Amino acid sequence: MAVIAPAQPAARVRAKRRRRLRDIAVGWSFILPNFAGFALLTLVPMVGALVLAFMEWDSYTTPEWVGLDNFERMVGDQTFWIALGNTAYYAIGHIPLTMAAALGLALLLNRKLRGLGFFRTAMFFPYVTSLVAVAVVWNMLFNPTAGPVNQVLEFFGVADPPGWTSSSAWAMPAVIITSVWRDMGYYMVLYLTGLQAIPAEYYEAAEVDGANAWQRFWNVTIPSLRPTTFFVLVMITISSFKVFDLIVVMTDGGPGRATTVLSQLIYRQGIVENRFGYSSAIALVLFVIVLAFTAAQFTLQKRKER
Repeated sequence: MAVIAPAQPAARVRAKRRRRLRDIAVGWSFILPNFAGFALLTLVPMVGALVLAFMEWDSYTTPEWVGLDNFERMVGDQTFWIALGNTAYYAIGHIPLTMAAALGLALLLNRKLRGLGFFRTAMFFPYVTSLVAVAVVWNMLFNPTAGPVNQVLEFFGVADPPGWTSSSAWAMPAVIITSVWRDMGYYMVLYLTGLQAIPAEYYEAAEVDGANAWQRFWNVTIPSLRPTTFFVLVMITISSFKVFDLIVVMTDGGPGRATTVLSQLIYRQGIVENRFGYSSAIALVLFVIVLAFTAAQFTLQKRKER
């Protein structure tokens, strides 16, 4: 004969419900301030920009729905394609150079050296330095007539050194060099964390098997750093496609349109020329490009893990 459990008293049920509601309220009290800031300052503007991409608005008149007209205009806009090419140029140069420099520094500063803390701090310091100050100093270094960079090149026999930021061919390389110098310290810290998480037993086993330094690096260090490398790659890719302030201070998109990138074009079309609809359409395209690259990187990473 089945025994029927007595029903819980109503008071106990109400107490349990009150505790559950209190836990929910406590959880929301932690989440709500951050979520409110995110919704007000990020989510709402993003949704607004998405809607504006299909409208024409100059901030003075009533917004007008134009459908895909902004995107059709984009296809025929030569400045957009130049900015897209410059953005890709910057990303192709900035991503591998920064990753290589960061990994090299991490390997160098992962050893027992005298003054190790000082050198790690010195390598990280450019990342926390004012970007405007970094850009101004490097503009002085790249000065084609009196800059130390060209003076060193002339000392080593370069008869006609580059014009750097005053040259349409060398302006973007100058920006890339400056950006790599500034960013490599931050990603060095990430690589240092990954290197210090590799068990020493892996290297000891490789040495027992007769592996030399290069073989230990290629067969132990690189595979063990795969999660760190993936994270660094995603972060650098995103930052490369949305580069703005460094270019504005160093070259302002010039000479001509040699260093004009998509983020700067978005600013000019929206803030300077009051074409907020067209500016939002370019921003949407940039968002889709970054999303596509990030999704592709995640897909490739999952395949490698399998």
